[in-house]
Amino acid sequence: MLRRLSLAFVVLAAPLSAEMAHHGDIMVTGAYAYETPKSAPSGAGYLTVMNMGDTDDVLLAVKSDPMQVMMHETVEENGVARMVHKMSVPIAAGDTVSFEPGGLHIMFMGLNGDPFEEGEAVPATLVFEKAGEVVVDFTVINRRAEPPMDHGAGH
Repeated sequence: MLRRLSLAFVVLAAPLSAEMAHHGDIMVTGAYAYETPKSAPSGAGYLTVMNMGDTDDVLLAVKSDPMQVMMHETVEENGVARMVHKMSVPIAAGDTVSFEPGGLHIMFMGLNGDPFEEGEAVPATLVFEKAGEVVVDFTVINRRAEPPMDHGAGH
């Protein structure tokens, strides 16, 4: 019995996996990134954020040392797609916001010859205005693979 309890403690104390991270009213699911070539200066990350509370919140930043991390949105103007830097992303009470290819996404910059490799976990911290910090691991997958299932998102 003691052995199970200590193992459970170790699991709970570790950063939450790409499957699900929960802090206060905020739940994060399905965090993943695609593998990158060795020469890539940056990589993109995707996830779903759910605000299960009665109060709006705002995703203020994403951190992942030693890389610089920014939130971007792909927008199309006059048939040309471009990335727009997002200083913050509002998450309304009871709402779900998806970061996905072709839309909102997280850019990890400064890979400096250290590519994202399939099976690797890229740790990051999401900083919310009200919920505080939520630690997640972005699971690196093959570009031809299906993104992880979004368990619990409901949208």
